[in-house]
Amino acid sequence: MEQFDLTAHRARIAPEATALEDLASGRVYSYGALNEQAARVAAAALEHWGLQPGDRLAYLGHSRAEFFALLFGCAKAGLILVPLNWRLAVPELEGLLEDARPGALLYTADFAEPVRTLQPQFADMVAVAMDSEQTSGGAIRPRRYAADLEAVTPDLQPHTPRDPDTPWYLLYTSGTTGRPKGVVQTFRMMLANFYSIGLSIEVRQSDVLLNVLPMFHTAGINLYSTCVLLVGGTVLVAPGFDPEQALRVLEERATLFFGVPAVYQALLDQPNLDGQRLQRVRSWGCGGAPLALPVAERFVEMGIRVRTGYGMTETGPGVFLLEESQVLDRLGSVGRPLLLAEVRVVNAAGEDLPAEEPGELWIRGPGVTPGYWQQPEVTRQAISEEGWLRTGDVACYDAEGYYRIVDRWKDMFISGGENIYPAEVERVLETHDAVSEVAVVGVPDERWGEVGRAFIVLANTRPAPQKAALQAWCRERLAGYKVPQHIDYVDALPRNALGKITKQELRR
Repeated sequence: MEQFDLTAHRARIAPEATALEDLASGRVYSYGALNEQAARVAAAALEHWGLQPGDRLAYLGHSRAEFFALLFGCAKAGLILVPLNWRLAVPELEGLLEDARPGALLYTADFAEPVRTLQPQFADMVAVAMDSEQTSGGAIRPRRYAADLEAVTPDLQPHTPRDPDTPWYLLYTSGTTGRPKGVVQTFRMMLANFYSIGLSIEVRQSDVLLNVLPMFHTAGINLYSTCVLLVGGTVLVAPGFDPEQALRVLEERATLFFGVPAVYQALLDQPNLDGQRLQRVRSWGCGGAPLALPVAERFVEMGIRVRTGYGMTETGPGVFLLEESQVLDRLGSVGRPLLLAEVRVVNAAGEDLPAEEPGELWIRGPGVTPGYWQQPEVTRQAISEEGWLRTGDVACYDAEGYYRIVDRWKDMFISGGENIYPAEVERVLETHDAVSEVAVVGVPDERWGEVGRAFIVLANTRPAPQKAALQAWCRERLAGYKVPQHIDYVDALPRNALGKITKQELRR
């Protein structure tokens, strides 16, 4: 199937139907208005921001309904959207911009200061202020988003169909070496996710999705926003997760919801939580990390079955999903493979393993990314010539075809739904004068699933630094969620016969 113009077709079918509502501003977009706004973004990018098809357009800001105008505007113009993780520190953002090299950066008022800091390093990048209250000053001489969109004549007709494997947007993840990796996302991946996830949860035109997830995550875009927009439903976009607001919307309006385990725990912590008032929501989804048994049981007691699954940024994301009827009976399972996902569990030689024997999970299908932005060698290492994505996760399956993620072959751990790569944190700590050696591992945490624990061998400096000072050192250079919550000073790090640090011993 060719890449078609989703917003133009939806605007033709039902122009007055509500596509999006921004819960922060109250702004509502019909499908006709969404198509027009996307067309204006496409025209402004080409006419005023100096972009050409294939160029990158970056966005730095919290979640807002307008994001989808950017997403579909890039599709119309043949541009590649780069949603930046607003949680990152300035040096981390600089690394992403160095890799993506966007021709223009759209930013909201909350992030004027980081953009002001970054602008001198990217003199050719056009800064575009999205909010009217933003001021220029400093190094920024921004263009005005609203004025530029108003000045163009939008083409409301569907764009020419394109190759569905053309890069549409990039989602950045940290590599195990710490270098950012831009995972290429395509129109084909979105459609594969719809056929896998959207059909599995039976998304309908009457559905209303509450989206509390960040747009720099595949879940924020595809679980289940693009699915809902494809069928003509409504997406309510929150700037972030506020448990009180979320509970109110879930009680009064939403029919679909997806969150990470920390979101579900926060909902349980609400004193006025009443399962009877949540029955309008017909599908609850959870991903990013396993949902703890006590949390799942609490929701079941309220008549709510939260479906867990498994996916990756590289898979668009849906791969596995557990049926509602199996939520408690198969807790810890991620379910069976979805419609378009081929999966294998293999040994180190790439040979298929029998049931109950753990091995590396490989995935193939139209939902798998074509690769990593401008990193062909990394792509070759991750994806075989036959199209199999080597996930680095250890999995096994039972006789009935239900899968379980056992461990990670990579050192990555997940905290509150965020992937954290120890090498990245270790590299920052190693730059501190008091640190001689360091190893970071993920350890269990009731609230976040896992958090970082750093084991540090001190340099010959006295007195030893306060642990809070080392955490502050990290916080200045890393996103807050990457900062180790626990720090231990040790005399030496455990090593094997080859001198490699044995992190398994540190996790015990």
